[in-house]
Amino acid sequence: MRITTEHGPAEVTVDEPAGDPAFWLALTHGSNGGVQAPDLLAVRDAALGLGGAVARVVQPFRLAGRRAPGSAARQDRAWVEVLDALRDRIGDLPLVQGGRSNGARVACRTARSVGAVGVVALAFPLHPPRRPEVSRAEELRAAGTEVLVVNGDRDPFGIPAPTDGVHVTVLPGERHDLSGDPAAVAAAVEPWLRRWARIDARVP
Repeated sequence: MRITTEHGPAEVTVDEPAGDPAFWLALTHGSNGGVQAPDLLAVRDAALGLGGAVARVVQPFRLAGRRAPGSAARQDRAWVEVLDALRDRIGDLPLVQGGRSNGARVACRTARSVGAVGVVALAFPLHPPRRPEVSRAEELRAAGTEVLVVNGDRDPFGIPAPTDGVHVTVLPGERHDLSGDPAAVAAAVEPWLRRWARIDARVP
């Protein structure tokens, strides 16, 4: 489906489990990628296996063919508009949101605004490459809810440190794209998502 925002249309692909979903997971891409990234698909599949519904969102700047995401404020406003448009479908179910790289930043910055109960931050770019002094750690703390970070130990954008409410899993051998072992990404996220799973979908 396409959702009109102040900054252009966004495209949303929804995958739902058999039966009524127990929670919703909204995911988005990085600056130069799409919602078919291996780590995003692995997390989608983990959520579906737990009885969650998943909305994968192509943000307006990517749908327009741009590689640069534009200002954080523009991205965040568009993201909130998309989630507002999905609100009737989500209802009062728990909403978890997340993304990879730049999308993880958007998810952290807007978590309070959309009432997310948690954030999945894949390959969170702590700082630009070779510029550790330009830290984005405050965006993780600003989420106002629990954040699960999954980063590779070879990520040139750095690895966040765990703090109150920010849980960090580091995958050996992975770089920023987290494409080496998508199953490991799913294994890192699945136990964290399990708290919102349907009882009958839980794996013993």
